[in-house]
Formats: sequence, C-alpha cells, structure tokens
Amino acid sequence: MVADEAGVSAATASYVLSGRRSTARGPGASEATRERIKEAAQRLGYVPNQAARGIRTGNTQVIQLSLSMLSDPWSLAVAEAVNTAGRERDLETMILADGDWYRALERRPSDVAFLDSVPDTPLNRERLRTLASHGQRLVVFSETIEPEGFDVIRSDAAPGGAIAADRLLAAHEDIACLTAASVLATPPPNRLTGFQHRLQEHGVRHDWIAAYDGGEATAFAAAMTLLTSSPRPTAIYATTDFAAIATIHAAHRLGLSVPRDVAVIGLGNTPAGELTSPTLTTIGPLDLYSRLADTVVALATGERVPGTLHEFPWALISRESA
Repeated sequence: MVADEAGVSAATASYVLSGRRSTARGPGASEATRERIKEAAQRLGYVPNQAARGIRTGNTQVIQLSLSMLSDPWSLAVAEAVNTAGRERDLETMILADGDWYRALERRPSDVAFLDSVPDTPLNRERLRTLASHGQRLVVFSETIEPEGFDVIRSDAAPGGAIAADRLLAAHEDIACLTAASVLATPPPNRLTGFQHRLQEHGVRHDWIAAYDGGEATAFAAAMTLLTSSPRPTAIYATTDFAAIATIHAAHRLGLSVPRDVAVIGLGNTPAGELTSPTLTTIGPLDLYSRLADTVVALATGERVPGTLHEFPWALISRESA
C-alpha cells in the first residue's frame, strides 16, 4: 500500500522503510523519493514491525548503552546524543540497568553496544574479542584497551590534569583535588598523574586529596570536608565534572563565592557545566558527544567496519568558575 501511494516499487519502499541508505550498487533512492515514501507511510499510518524486520535482515534496530553511573552528566550527555542520532535512523536506544554488559550482550545482542567503563583486564579483553567474533559490534570507551575487532574511543585524561593544574597555578598555591576512589585505584597515568606532576614541578603541595566513593551525594560530602578544613584550599580540581558541580553546590551551601573564595575546575566537558552558576571551567575533548554518537550509529547501520581507534585530545574550556 505504501509503495502504491508513493508511486514506487515495493522493493524501493521496503528498502527505504528499512532505514538503509545505500546498496552495493550505489546510493539507493534519492532524497526526494525517500521523502515521498515516508510521507506516504505517515498518511497511511504505517508502523514497521521491528521483530519481523530483525528476523528478515538480521538487524535488531537497537543500540545498547552500558553506562556505569546514570546520574553522571557525562552518561546523560552520551545517552542524549546517541538517542538523538539513532532516532534519525529509526534506531532505538536502550540502557543496560547494571554493569554486567557481557552477560546482557550474550543473551540479547544488538546492532551495536557502547561500553563506557570496562576495566582493562585479560578477562574483559577476552570477553570483548569473543563478542566481536560472534558479530556483536562494539564501541568501548577506554584509555588503554586496544581495538581487536571492535572500536575504541580514547580520550586520555592524564594530559587534562596537567592542563587543569596550569590554569590553577597561575593564581593559586593552596590547591586541593577531589577525586573518585576508583581513580586512586587506577594505575598511572590517570586523571591525577598529570595534575600531581605539574604541582610537584612548581614546588606546590600535590597530595591534598579528598576521595569519594559513589555519586553526587558522596562527592558533595567530600567537597564539604575540603571546604571546611583549615587551612581551606583556594582552588579545587575535580576529576569529573559532576564532582566539580557538587563542589560548587557545597561552596554555595557554606556561603563561599566561586571563584572569588574558591576556584573550581572540572574534567569532562559535559553539557551540565554550562548550566551551573557560575558556569564550570573544565577540561575535555571538543565535540565528543556528537562524534561518539556518529561513530555508534555508523557501526549500527553497517556504514563502517569495526576495529578503529578514535582519539580525542583534551583542551581547556574556560568559563566562570576558575
């Protein structure tokens, strides 16, 4: 019915409604034809049967995201970017509720899965290779894992710490760090390494560190501890944006002005940093979320072959908090 309404062959209508963009013989239907078919489908109330499509094509039309901390602005930004890009290609985005990504993907494969926190262990590398060999397309966010039949997005945070230190050292000597306990347990180089090395080079105390274990509530509590200490730091480097935002909230709770009483700088360049008051100075890769989403969607649609390393250098995003 859609084909008749649009004045095209059944094969052309089926191809366009499947979400595919090209064929082995060329680019496929023109944009004008695609729009005509989509308008006809909308007029007729056509709804694709995703289950039947999956059986026929071997595709699930599903992107899975394994995000370690759903409340983290970084995770929210990734989910929003991937969901937006996926919708444009008729792909659904699902978030895995726990960290057991291997078991979930074994039971329910998808067109592509994005994994944001995979510890670099022999077991995990073997699991990634196994999933890839079974046809599961993967995008892994890791600073150390190498691509082996799956894509890796690498955004080395160690230089980011050095950039943050340089910014704070220009005006401060009493500099503290707020970090997740998991960072302390990560072998160097990590989000602390470059920061501490730069402070050491300038003869500034480099071991003023408060650690939190968990989400925003524990980060807020650790920031309160730093800000009520005597002496009090005049600048705080947080190894995530959400911890930096928690620090700003803690400063406000104590009646401190940011950046007059305490400068705050984060790491990650998440969109949430633009919404704080004052806006958050941060270190992070530029255009990470849109480019990450494009990579995930391109793998899901088969436009790219897996096995690529994508590197994103870090830069200073100067705003009001430092």
